[in-house]
Amino acid sequence: MAIDPREKIALFIDGANLYATSKAIGIDIDYRKLLTEFSSKAYMLRANYYTALIEDQEYSSIRPLIDWLDYNGYTVVTKPAKEFTDSMGRRKVKGNMDIELTVDALELSDFYDHLVLFSGDGDFTALVAALQRKGKRVTVVSTLTTPTPMISDDLRRQADFFMDVADLAKTVGRPQVQRPVEA
Repeated sequence: MAIDPREKIALFIDGANLYATSKAIGIDIDYRKLLTEFSSKAYMLRANYYTALIEDQEYSSIRPLIDWLDYNGYTVVTKPAKEFTDSMGRRKVKGNMDIELTVDALELSDFYDHLVLFSGDGDFTALVAALQRKGKRVTVVSTLTTPTPMISDDLRRQADFFMDVADLAKTVGRPQVQRPVEA
């Protein structure tokens, strides 16, 4: 890991993207170990987790994770997901947090030296470039181990450092829990 112990770091986690990446490589992220891992490398200023939530749902499978993160050192940023019906009549949910993550990363940038971005979304390439122009170092965390890479080539090239979730999983991962399918 290319993090200088004298640096102040900030973790910015695109929740949906990290979830999809970890599922694609067959692991679950242990978020307690993730905090410990990065806190041991440098001074952690902030760990932000971004996700959209479907409103009016009696139970959301992500709610227990969101509550746990909120009580255990993460700043959780949520917004309501939008539900719509596509042209084929299928119910879809849209909940993109890119703008919220970008604005927060730029606003907080005077206070950290190194941003660790957990996302492979190419839309973040402009954010990485803007932070670098402000003298910040940026590590992007995603994976190249899946048949189709989960990271945009442009984002990977723009970042100062790339960390593969598959490698990180050796210290912060655990095998996926097989949950019973509800009938």
